[in-house]
Parts: sequence; structure tokens; C-alpha cells
Amino acid sequence: MSTTGRRLNLIAAAALLMAAALIRPADAQAPKPWRHGMIEAKSDAGFFLMVTRGFAEKQGLKLDVVQFKTDIIALQALLAGEVDSFDGGPGGSILAAARGGDIKILGCQWPGLPYGIFVRNTINSVGELKGKTFAISAPAANPAVVARGVLEKLGVPASELRFANLGSDLDRFKAVAAGVADAAIVSNEYEPVAAKQGVKMLVAAKDVWPDYVRQCTMSSGKVLSSRADDAVRFIAAEISGFRHALADREDTLRLTRDVTGIKPDDPRPEFIYDDAVKTHAVDPEFSLPVAKLDWMMDQLVKDGSLPRRIDVAKVIAPDVRAKALAMLGK
Repeated sequence: MSTTGRRLNLIAAAALLMAAALIRPADAQAPKPWRHGMIEAKSDAGFFLMVTRGFAEKQGLKLDVVQFKTDIIALQALLAGEVDSFDGGPGGSILAAARGGDIKILGCQWPGLPYGIFVRNTINSVGELKGKTFAISAPAANPAVVARGVLEKLGVPASELRFANLGSDLDRFKAVAAGVADAAIVSNEYEPVAAKQGVKMLVAAKDVWPDYVRQCTMSSGKVLSSRADDAVRFIAAEISGFRHALADREDTLRLTRDVTGIKPDDPRPEFIYDDAVKTHAVDPEFSLPVAKLDWMMDQLVKDGSLPRRIDVAKVIAPDVRAKALAMLGK
């Protein structure tokens, strides 16, 4: 072959390489940013953060997880456009939607209720809590709503207690252990370490309010309208992450300890994982329990938080989950 022919072949090859670079397939494009909010990582963090272990990247997303003290702050961040989605109790989102907030529930990954009323060992009945200081979270957040509802159901109305907003589960548990509060609503992950602190779980909330949904993933109508495909891909990544978390206990526990710094001799991660599996508290398929959401709305009306019921269909976006499952082939 002549020198001219070789030169032409090299030029043609270079042109082909340039064309290939310009028309890369969609999955080779730079990942799209998605900002997601969640409550501060604790003993169940392996479930909620598993999505960050490559599952979001597989869906073409660059995931940025922002942690908040309460789900109400995360809700406010969504409404302000600071995050694209967040995990939290659906009660606050229903209240926001009823007041005109642009909120959509996409699916519920933890419908089971892990909270309990923890007290000092000197308290032996719910009736003894009357007049006592009870530690809750922000008034419209999950723990506070559950505490008021469970106590009311057991014959102790909110008017007969002194409620104190004391932050996170750990903050509230420490307050009871130190005698700052007489009781608190806390995740049952503290059950295996309570006795050493002179504390016990007096009531398991799930036994009183079995239809209360603990955790769902929410977004906004604005995000779903402007980034519909990304929202579907995000939920597909979440579902994949939760499926893996349930299938691989050791990997989930390892991730929990990595992100929280919980020490190896602390039994809480194992306890919350095994309890979630045993009680079927986790739903890796992110179902939308409409009947339970309706029931929760009724409770909000009963306690005066919500003036009237709204159509639950206005708060949910089932098509996002449906498309995500179709994308995953299930």
C-alpha cells in the first residue's frame, strides 16, 4: 500500500473514533445529579443508604444524600427546592398536601412501626405517665404523631402530659436515661441496651397502631413534571438497594456500621435488622398502602391536625413506582 493510502486510512480511522465519541450511548453519558434527603443515619442506615452503593449509578444518577435532624426539616427542604426527594413519615406530607403543599408520595419502604414508649424502670403503667415529662420530636414529625396517638388510644390524652421536643431518637433516649424526661417515644433499636441504662420499653407502638406507616419516599409534582425519567430511575435504584439489603444481612450491617460509626459490640444494628425481617416491617418493593394512608388521614382529622380529609389520590404518584418496576423487569 502506498504512503498516501496509509495516510488516508489513518485519517478515516481517526474520523470514526471522533464520531463514536460524539454519539455515545445514553448509559455512557455523565450521570445526572439527584439530591435526596433522609433522617440522620442510625442503626437502620444500611437499608436506607444501600442505594449509594452503586445502585443509583447503574440508573445513570449521581446521588447526593443529605441528612436532616427530622423528616419535617427534610419536607421543608423539598418544598424549598433544596432536595429532589426525601424519606420520612407520610403524615407530615399529608398535612402539607392538605394545605396546598406540592407533595407526592412515591412508595413506602418501611410500613412497619418500630417505635416504642420508653420509660424509667420505676414506671410500670401508662396511667403513671399523667403529669410527667414526655420527650418527643418536632410536633408534626413521625415520633410526635405516634406518641400522641398511642397515648390517646391507651387513655392518656395529650393534655395530661408535658411534652418536650428533644430532637433525635438518641437525644430522647438519653434524656430518659438521665432523668431529664420521664418517658420518650424512641425506635425499638434501643431495646437491647435499655436495661443497662435503667430504662425499659413500656409499650410497642405497633401493638396499638398497627396501621401506621413509618416511612415513605416523597417528591414534588414539580420534580416529577420536570424530571419524570430521573424520578423513575431513582425509585428503581431504591428498590434495587432495598432488595439487596434484605438479601445480604452482613453487607447491610457492615454498611450501617461504616456510615454511623456504631461500635462492633453495640447490638442495635443486628437487633433492628432482625426485627424488621421477622415482623415484615420492610417492603423492598416500595408499595403504596393506600388503605393505611387513608387511616392515617383519619387519625390526623381526629386529633385536630387536619380540618378535613382530602382525596389520598391527590397525594400519591403510583405511576413512578410502576414504571420503575417495569424498568427492573418485575
